[in-house]
Amino acid sequence: MIKVLLVDDEELIRAGLRAVLDAQPDLAVVGEAADGAEALGLARSLRPDVVLMDVRMPGVDGLAATRAILRGGDRPPKILVVTTFEADDYVYEALRAGADGFLLKRSRPAEIVQAVRLVAAGESLLFPAAIRRLAAARAAHAPDGAAPPLAQLTEREGQVLRLVARGLSNAEIGERLHLGVQTVKTHVSSVLGKLGARDRTQAVIAAYESGFVSPAAERD
Repeated sequence: MIKVLLVDDEELIRAGLRAVLDAQPDLAVVGEAADGAEALGLARSLRPDVVLMDVRMPGVDGLAATRAILRGGDRPPKILVVTTFEADDYVYEALRAGADGFLLKRSRPAEIVQAVRLVAAGESLLFPAAIRRLAAARAAHAPDGAAPPLAQLTEREGQVLRLVARGLSNAEIGERLHLGVQTVKTHVSSVLGKLGARDRTQAVIAAYESGFVSPAAERD
């Protein structure tokens, strides 16, 4: 059973998410929080597998709560940011902080269920086009040379990272580079280790911020 904590200052949103998730035999909403401070306490006491986290809330917002929860233990829950607008600095910062992906509040019920199952299984919910737009918006306001290049990556690791940034799965990357899936997994793990990234999403963000991958050059 996948235990889920809902965090949103709007009761109607929480009620809708609870109805969608509790209807699934393998999902259970174990708690609800109306702000980030309450979310932190419930995350510690309930130990959910996945937190659906609104980012814009009064008091302690979702970004601060995400950072605190991920610092709070050896096995923190997976965090899915739930937002109205994907082009939001709060979303970008939450992904940088280690959130496993994001969902739009207008997502269909089936998409919400699939996302929770995906991150609970240890996968990142990576939306290449959305992250590219977020990175491009940030790059427009960032000083030149704000982040160093990813020079420590090997040539093959660089190829793998660029394909990850396009949203390709390990199997698709293997097919593109004529590698076995296990070999691709090894390269991805090496990339994450060298970049100090928690997951593929953080690695892609690091690639954009360093200039290793250009938002203008990438296409789905």
